[in-house]
Amino acid sequence: QVQLAESGGGLVQAGGSLRLSCAASGRSFSNSAMGWFRQAPGQEREFVASTTWRGFNSFDAHYADSVKGRFTIYRDNAENSVYLQMKRLTPGDTAVYYCAADGSDCRTYECSRRHEEYDYWGQGTQVTVSS
Repeated sequence: QVQLAESGGGLVQAGGSLRLSCAASGRSFSNSAMGWFRQAPGQEREFVASTTWRGFNSFDAHYADSVKGRFTIYRDNAENSVYLQMKRLTPGDTAVYYCAADGSDCRTYECSRRHEEYDYWGQGTQVTVSS
């Protein structure tokens, strides 16, 4: 059974940092797209960042414009995990953050930013940024 388990959310003041972790189990995602999405109350789930396989143990990182330059996505295939380092957080970043993994062959920004692309999801972790 495939499971994704997020951790690292919490309450932080504006300008602060958090690192989210997502540990996958049940199968390897070493060549799969993995991403982070978030959903604020009353809003749709939105793309935050993704990492896609370029080939030869090389990966690309993709970001929503709203987090570019502040957030960094990276992965550790030995741990079957993906991380989201978040800096200079603002109240607008407050949301439940979800980790997702693709079960097919998405290798581009275009497919990796669509939540419909992903087959596996974590339960979410709350990030709250106070002003």
